[in-house]
Amino acid sequence: MKWRKIIVILSLAVLPGIPLGAKAQSQEAQQLILDVIKLAQLKKILNELYQGYQIVSKGYGAIRDISQGNFNLHKTFLDGLLAVNPGVAKYKRVADIVQYQLSLVKEYKSAFNYFKQSGHFTAEELNYMSGVYSNLFSRSLQNLDALFMVITAGKLRMSDDERLSAIDKIFSGMEDQLSFLRSFNNQAKLLALQRKGEQHDVNSSRELYDLK
Repeated sequence: MKWRKIIVILSLAVLPGIPLGAKAQSQEAQQLILDVIKLAQLKKILNELYQGYQIVSKGYGAIRDISQGNFNLHKTFLDGLLAVNPGVAKYKRVADIVQYQLSLVKEYKSAFNYFKQSGHFTAEELNYMSGVYSNLFSRSLQNLDALFMVITAGKLRMSDDERLSAIDKIFSGMEDQLSFLRSFNNQAKLLALQRKGEQHDVNSSRELYDLK
């Protein structure tokens, strides 16, 4: 408000009726009035700019806080996915997968020992069998690794439903592998029995020939 008082005072100095001798002073007063008005206008503009800056600054701060809040929520959500619900680890198929792994190892070892001792397979055939068993065993271990990743906290970010779905998929894979092993072993056993029968016939024929 001070600048308004200054303008009033200076305006009085340049009103009509001022002696001619004071003309130079009157012109200076008029220029001073203009300068004061310009200064007042500039002050107003700067004040508006400052208010605008505060609004923008507050808006940015709000957006930043919201964004930070969303980030924290997002991080909390993701970290929560690293935790494993105890119910998931107790899911029946987890135990089934482990049991399938034990059965696979037990059955392939037992079958392979039988085939080696039977004397009905060549070295080349036994090497082939060994390769099949080795491949099955490696794949079964990969399934176990995948299972432990799913049911171990801090390993994978997955929801409970995703973990259960992953376990079902691993279970299905192990089931297929065990089914293949049993089918393979049964075919090999049938072949061994067939060859055993053929060998028996040969031996019987030799015995009959010797009797003659």
